[in-house]
Amino acid sequence: MTGRHSTDDLIRDLAARPVPLPPSGGAAFGAMLGAMGIGLGAFWLIFGLRPDLAHALGLMPVLAKSLLPLVLCGLALTLALTSARPEARLTIWPLILVPLLAGLLVVQRLTTLQGAGLWPEVIGHTATSCLAAITGLSLLPLAAGLILLRRGAPARPALSGALLGLASGAGIAAGYALHCTEDSPLFFVTWYGLAIALAGGIGAIAGHRLLRW
Repeated sequence: MTGRHSTDDLIRDLAARPVPLPPSGGAAFGAMLGAMGIGLGAFWLIFGLRPDLAHALGLMPVLAKSLLPLVLCGLALTLALTSARPEARLTIWPLILVPLLAGLLVVQRLTTLQGAGLWPEVIGHTATSCLAAITGLSLLPLAAGLILLRRGAPARPALSGALLGLASGAGIAAGYALHCTEDSPLFFVTWYGLAIALAGGIGAIAGHRLLRW
């Protein structure tokens, strides 16, 4: 009888608890954008924007290296917030569109590039600092997103964390592009892409550990 009463009490206790509510979209967007702004603002203050930014933004590759990650950020963050509802169905195929467009830029560049110039354009001059800066700066908005999603009830915590990481990495990459003077798609698709993927991987691990319920 004692076991039966304990089980009944547990069921009543669980039923009385409030259902986890997903974070509001406005609050989540604001918190993550604020965290991105803090990190990028500090970075720009220390390292500055590229001196020819106004002119460079008129060039398609330069514009693309900010716009493509910005679109990815919006898509991934929207999906991450949707995933905070346990009954939600996620449609993640739109995320593929950004890598496809980036791949087209790479193919276009390859068609105009001589073989000897391929590797120097991939490596560039700032690959290590690019990778470190984007990955490192993405940790602050990722942490903010994880705190917010803990208020919800993600059914797939690793996926939710990965989406947050992708959104954080992509948003930071979009801002970092305003500093970076490496304009070849071979460079920024490779290194921005790798940094965003690393942020997504960190988010997946953190989400698996922190968003389970």
